[in-house]
Amino acid sequence: MVSRVRPVRIAVLNLMPFKEVTEADFLRLLKGVSTPVEVAWMRLRTHVSKHTSAVYMESRYRYFDELRQERFDGFIVTGAPVELIDFEEVDYWEELRQIFDWAHASVRSTLYICWGAQAGLYHFFGVPKYALPRKVFGVFGQHVLSAAPLLKGFPKEFPMPHSRHTEIRRGDLERHADLEILAESPISGVSMAMTADAREVFITGHLEYEPYTLDNEYRRDLGKRDDVDLPKNYYEADDPSRKPVDSWHEWALRLYENWTSLYLVKERQDA
Repeated sequence: MVSRVRPVRIAVLNLMPFKEVTEADFLRLLKGVSTPVEVAWMRLRTHVSKHTSAVYMESRYRYFDELRQERFDGFIVTGAPVELIDFEEVDYWEELRQIFDWAHASVRSTLYICWGAQAGLYHFFGVPKYALPRKVFGVFGQHVLSAAPLLKGFPKEFPMPHSRHTEIRRGDLERHADLEILAESPISGVSMAMTADAREVFITGHLEYEPYTLDNEYRRDLGKRDDVDLPKNYYEADDPSRKPVDSWHEWALRLYENWTSLYLVKERQDA
């Protein structure tokens, strides 16, 4: 008899404005892992997407209160274009806090990405965010500081894309014994941290980005904002007329493979 592995079920709260682009980013990685994965897309009742049609949202997304009773192994919270707004002033903050608490109690591990990571750190630990004088924009080498299974197979340094106007600071994380810093850069700061039980993993960059995402952001904002710099360590020879160098995809796949196989599947088997 052929043994069938139950797919890992992962819910994704997609807070990004262009839903289909973000879906493609995460599906590209989740389809590349060795374990079958089922994805459910979550949306908020207290916020209406302005950039994705209502018909599309109805066909692909379900509300938190419709999904909360279902069983999920993992959860992902994406970034959101609200980082310069105080957390409490974000119109869906109270619903988001309920979702964070549900995830902590109900799933084995949650990945909080970019602003999602800042929001999660603030909700669970009171860690503040700080506005930056210039946008952190580009691909930066991250020094691995931990032997955590999440980083199994990683080199001492690996690249990660960043696109942020705000930051978290190492000193604020070090005040909490339950937080471990996994990786950081002298330029882009702490990039990964997690709780001791791995229920919350915080990633301040965008390993999920496809090769041209930073290029699209750069060309979108050029001439429209006064803080738009050439993304660092991104184009061949730092020339925007040439192709981006996709230096991070291998490590993105490795991270999601480790997360699903060592934190979701293994924990399920050990339970």
